[in-house]
Amino acid sequence: MTGDASMTCQTHRPAIGDDVRRALEIDRSSSAWERTVDITTTGRRSGRARRIETWFYRADGRLYLSGLPGRRDWAANLQAHPAFTLHVKHGARADLCATARPVSDAQERRRILSAFVEDMNQPHNPARIAQPTRLEDWMADSPLFEVLLDD
Repeated sequence: MTGDASMTCQTHRPAIGDDVRRALEIDRSSSAWERTVDITTTGRRSGRARRIETWFYRADGRLYLSGLPGRRDWAANLQAHPAFTLHVKHGARADLCATARPVSDAQERRRILSAFVEDMNQPHNPARIAQPTRLEDWMADSPLFEVLLDD
């Protein structure tokens, strides 16, 4: 994939339909499949569009991107170039222009990541990860970005 993720959004801004809104309204009962999206970021060094599959999360009615503790290229890309495309692909299909807001305030991170960890530690294990997952691990080394959908 070539080009810059923000260029796609500048030229193509689809309206968000009810089906897309429903697909983004995941909750604690949502499956791994329902939580899966693609994102296209702009490479921090190359400037080239990079598309990957990842999960999104909801907390306090807002959308977030995060991941298990560790370094993520997509997170470094969003840090350098916050404009990206969120590709909804389950329950509805849409390419949504968005901006990533890094969440760095410790209290805000703790509140949001606590909700994620509680969700991931449910008996039905929506994340399909080793349980229990620990909040302190996520606090120390997980990327966290709020997804702000462009109008």
